[in-house]
Amino acid sequence: MLPISRLKFGQNGASARRGYMNRVLESVIGKLVPNGNLRIILPDGRELQFGDGEGDLVVARFTDAAAVRALMLDPDLRLGELYMDGRLVIERGTIFDFLVLLLRNSSGDPDTWWTTLHDHLRYYTRGLFQHNVGRRSKDNVAHHYDLDDRLYELFLDADRQYSCAYFETGKETLDQAQLEKKRHIAAKLCLEPGQSILDIGCGWGGMALYLAEAGQAGKVLGVTLSEEQLKVAQRRARDAGLADRVSFALQDYRKVEGSFDRIVSVGMFEHVGAGYYDIYLRTAHKLLKPNGVMLLHTIGSSDKPAFTNPWIQKYIFPGGYIPSMSEALRAIERARLVVTDVEVLRLHYAKTLHHWRDRFLARREEAKALYDDRFCRMWEFYLAASETAFLYQDTVVFQFQLARKQDNVPLTRSYLVPSEAALAGREKPPTP
Repeated sequence: MLPISRLKFGQNGASARRGYMNRVLESVIGKLVPNGNLRIILPDGRELQFGDGEGDLVVARFTDAAAVRALMLDPDLRLGELYMDGRLVIERGTIFDFLVLLLRNSSGDPDTWWTTLHDHLRYYTRGLFQHNVGRRSKDNVAHHYDLDDRLYELFLDADRQYSCAYFETGKETLDQAQLEKKRHIAAKLCLEPGQSILDIGCGWGGMALYLAEAGQAGKVLGVTLSEEQLKVAQRRARDAGLADRVSFALQDYRKVEGSFDRIVSVGMFEHVGAGYYDIYLRTAHKLLKPNGVMLLHTIGSSDKPAFTNPWIQKYIFPGGYIPSMSEALRAIERARLVVTDVEVLRLHYAKTLHHWRDRFLARREEAKALYDDRFCRMWEFYLAASETAFLYQDTVVFQFQLARKQDNVPLTRSYLVPSEAALAGREKPPTP
């Protein structure tokens, strides 16, 4: 295929370029959607039909020719932008339905030479976007977590667990599944009463409070770079009467001092950046007592190392990166930590995101009152794209149980069942 800039279109160049891009669109979408029922309406009113006609019809419309060109030149970035800006309109179905059709059946290689070039450039320059030091780390966190606090009340569970829930049966409510997640993680920490615990990336404090209450910890320190999360976490500790045992600080993980019996990190490793895995894990090694145990819960990729989706990088999680198993394990080895257990949660986050998306859409007008319609489309695309990534792509969740010494945890997993039962007996029932 010739580079676009070298194609000669003559006097009707603009029209020919539009026709060329329409043909590229037809070819690419045709490979992505061999099954299903998708109709795309072009700006000139022409309709393209894709799939085998089975299932509910999804109709998407482009409002202008430049939107088609933008999508074909850089789909990873432009698809979300076009939906946010109202230039890609879903006239029947939802953006989730549209993404499902694009992702669930694609078996061929729909890439063009220029999107392959984008992929290579983004991989080799990813470090520029993950330079997570000092003030930049705090700014990246604030971009997402210091939004209006009422936004997160619209779709999270009562405990504000903003990470993958754990569905033991698959029939749990969101609140029940998030409680099961905390219980599962606490059991893997092999807790003993009175121990000291560090929670890196403590969010709104739910995990730290759980470890103090059900886990019977002596002292828990939670650190975050989000000022809004810090306020909520500190208030919750006071309200629960746990301020003497649970404290929270606005602090970078690299600045934490002391030693801890246990370290837990849930949903934080994704914000570290690939270039900082070594310092993150070496810091954990330094802070962990010789007989200590760490539980690292992170979104991960079951594929080879790659790059952050540019739309997610620009609008949702600047500085973020999802590690492959090999990247995480190499850094763990270099930090001289022992991997004592690994669990891969495959579809649990898809279920979690499904709950979040349903809850957000049910209260969309409230979100619109906080921000605007464009923000709501951005947030809906974020939740829908994330859910489909966990359903149909290589995105999973890793739980690494780590220790300074290999005999710091039991020899088999048989301890988990009685440990979770004991924790459940000390839990407060979840608030609806």
